[in-house]
Amino acid sequence: MVREYGEDDDDLVIVHDALEFGECHLAIAIPKYGIFSDVSSLAELCAMPQWSAERPLRIVTGYRHLGKQFIEKSGLKHVQLLTADGALEAAPAMGTADAIIDLVSTGTTLRENNLKEINGGTILNSQGVLVASKNSLHHRKTALQITREILERIEAYLRAKDQFLITANMRGKSKDEVANLILEGTNFHGLQGPTINTVFTKKNGKVQEDYCAVVICVTKKYLYDAVKQLRKVGGSGVLVSPLTYIFDEEPARVQKLMKKLNCG
Repeated sequence: MVREYGEDDDDLVIVHDALEFGECHLAIAIPKYGIFSDVSSLAELCAMPQWSAERPLRIVTGYRHLGKQFIEKSGLKHVQLLTADGALEAAPAMGTADAIIDLVSTGTTLRENNLKEINGGTILNSQGVLVASKNSLHHRKTALQITREILERIEAYLRAKDQFLITANMRGKSKDEVANLILEGTNFHGLQGPTINTVFTKKNGKVQEDYCAVVICVTKKYLYDAVKQLRKVGGSGVLVSPLTYIFDEEPARVQKLMKKLNCG
């Protein structure tokens, strides 16, 4: 939608370009049957002798701007671009179009309508983005402040995605000794390094410092490997909890936004 309707809008600024949801791609699709049955690439579609000025290749789409750009670059000749909204997949079967340009996610709708994608037919890959008005960010009270906070929260959330916090108790004479066990005996050291705190226990009426609590951050993929390695170097009472946000230094996207707006 941004590329179709907002590419030439000077007031539009993309605040975040990869929100990691709504992933799909815009592509050309043709029937699996008839004259297209053996066509599997854009080059083969371009080489088909059927299309002429009198009988152009009819492509229906709801993305006319992007469709026109694609046709101009594709090498396709004698094309008639038709505009329609909704149920584009039925157009070839109804005889109102030869091909479609539409969004594809899983491909199920194409298969259900006996259509196929072709090699070289992907126009662009897409996912959810966050956009804003430059004018609003410059002139509306608190708009930039709120947008910046939203962006920071998004970045922190995406950074924490699939990350887990592991806490384990380890016996040791000092924090340095425990730190050495973690750094030398495991492959998991946290973001910058393990956090190590003293664990106080009471024995025979006296407070003792025989244990340290080790805290590290690991991805979900390596969660059990990290637990096993911690146990191997003496870890016990291992606690695991998911992370919601990881706020670090100012994200690059915040810096990029401020630069676009010429803000310090």
